Amino acid sequence: QVQLVESGGGLVQAGGSLRLSCAASGSSFSIGAMGWYRQAPGKQRELVAGITSLGYTNYADSVKGRFIISRDNAKKTVWLLMNSLKPEDTAVYYCNVPLYPNNYWGQGTQVTVSS
Repeated sequence: QVQLVESGGGLVQAGGSLRLSCAASGSSFSIGAMGWYRQAPGKQRELVAGITSLGYTNYADSVKGRFIISRDNAKKTVWLLMNSLKPEDTAVYYCNVPLYPNNYWGQGTQVTVSS
């Protein structure tokens, strides 16, 4: 069993920055890929950014150049630094760890960007 605890969400004005964190804990395990998803009201959950165990990253086109995903394997933690935030970034953000045969999700943290 793996638990993912998120923090860092909040209210910010357009153009501002926010940093989300997600820490994994539980039984002894090793983590491969980790990612951040988001879901706006009435919308499908979408992948925002992913990072492999070796640190290779992938970003949704809508956040490229603005968001940075990073990780610390020793701390089993993944961060999402969000810069130049836009109102369309408003959503609940979830961290995700696919660990066969399960798929683990954080509790979700609200990010609201005002104009």
